[in-house]
This record gives sequence, C-alpha cells and structure tokens, in this order.
Amino acid sequence: MRPVIIQWLAAALALSLPAGAARADELAEKGRAIFKQHQRAVVTVQVVMKSKMSFGGLGSDSGELKQDLTGTVIDPSGLTVLALSATDPMSMIRNVLGGMGDEESRLKLDTELTDVKILLEDGTELPAEVVLRDKDLDLAFIRPKTKPAQPMAAVDLTRAGQADVLDQVIALNRLGTVAGRAYAASVERISAVVQKPRLFYVPESTLTTTTLGSPAFLLDGKILGICVLRTVRADRAAMSLFSLQPEGLTAIILPAAEVLKVAKQAPEAKGDTTKPDAKKDDSGDTKPANPQ
Repeated sequence: MRPVIIQWLAAALALSLPAGAARADELAEKGRAIFKQHQRAVVTVQVVMKSKMSFGGLGSDSGELKQDLTGTVIDPSGLTVLALSATDPMSMIRNVLGGMGDEESRLKLDTELTDVKILLEDGTELPAEVVLRDKDLDLAFIRPKTKPAQPMAAVDLTRAGQADVLDQVIALNRLGTVAGRAYAASVERISAVVQKPRLFYVPESTLTTTTLGSPAFLLDGKILGICVLRTVRADRAAMSLFSLQPEGLTAIILPAAEVLKVAKQAPEAKGDTTKPDAKKDDSGDTKPANPQ
C-alpha cells in the first residue's frame, strides 16, 4: 500500500503546484497591466526645504535639503497629490509630540518649501507650487506654474473601488536617482480596514518600494487610494525608543473618494510659492485658505 500512497501524494502535489503557479502568474499579469496603464501618472516631485529647529535656550540649527518625493497626477492639467508629511516633516513631528507637554512647547520646528518641481520621464522639469494642504488627511496638492504643453497622464479618482482584509493591491512608484528614477510596482496586502473616524486601509508592514504619495490599485484596475501617513498625538508613557512601530504614526492608504473630495477644492496656480492651508467649514468639508 505504501507505493500507492506515495504515488497518490506525488500526483496531488503535481496538481497543486501548477494551480499555485497559475495564481501567481495571474497576479503578475494583472499587476503588469496596471503598471503599463498608470506608470506615467506617477511622477517625481523634487523639493527644496529650509528647516530651522531650536529647543529651549540651547540655540538653533538650520539647513537646506533637496529631496525627491513621489506624487500622483490626478488631472491632465498637472494637478498632483502627495503626502503632506513628506513636504513638511516638521509638522508630522509636532503632531506626534503633541502629548509630550513641556518638551513640545520648548521645541520649535519650522520648515519652508523654497522650490518645487515636477520631473517628467523625458527629463522635463515643471516648476510647480503647493496650492492646497490638508493636515488632517496628510494631503498636499501641487500644480505646474505654467500649463503643460501636452495633457499629462493622470489617474481617474472617480474610477475607485474598495478593498477587504487580506486583499492584494498594486502600488506604483518612481525610484530614486540611484536607480535611474525607474518606474516600479509592488504588491501590498491589506492587513486592516479601519472604519472610524473615517475609512482607510492599513497595508502590512512588509518592506517594499512603495513610498508616501504612491497610488494603490485593486487587481481589477480601479484606484483604491493614495499612500499617506496617519499621525495622532502620542502619550509620553507610550513613547519607546525600542518600538519597531513608532507610537502615534502609521502608513495608510487613504481612499480615492477622500482624496477627490479635497482635490475639488484645489485652486489654480498663482505663479508663486504661497501655501494656503486647507480649512474646514461647519460641515467638515475641506476648503482652501484663500478661495478664489
């Protein structure tokens, strides 16, 4: 009987392997289709930031930093969304340290964007400006200062879908200069769906090329949302240098509908570097600080 059992197990294994390979191939094929359709809507946003930090009476420190960020074009006119925390990391730090009492009041952190450019695949640099910010949702919207010569490839946020726990999604990104700013795709898996205070998705913590500002798509090609950072004020007792996940912040995928709602309030570029904060009216809607 043993040879019969061994033959049966071998046959079962042979049947199962092609099925698993087929599922993997199907995921790869769907991912490549999404990649080819939307890769050019993902752009590098190059920013120059001036920062100044001081703590109590210990003096201050200032500096300038040039950084490449990931942005997602959401309108052919060039309107691009990225994570606000990436353009203003000091604001993120202030949010997290909000529960630290006296330390927060003594710590002064200021950041100023002095230059913003959208870098296209062909090497074109489009001077841009921040036209709207939403601190609650960690969103920043930029527009080219001059209208692009040709309509830009863009993700249609109205073609959106929803995900469930353990669903796989495809996130797109552009790598840094060391990798020639090549387009990249990653498979992310949804580890949690949070309903309150608003709907958002938490991807698992596996290290991939996905960065803040990357768009995430369902396998049917619909847009799920944009990768941003959610921050809450951390309690002093919960702060730990040994924690693998810093208390008070986590990466999330903000649903496309939330992004679209704010994007509709984005004003036209004014040709300067002013950065109006997004304000909310009594209904909770986000609006530009200086609506036109």
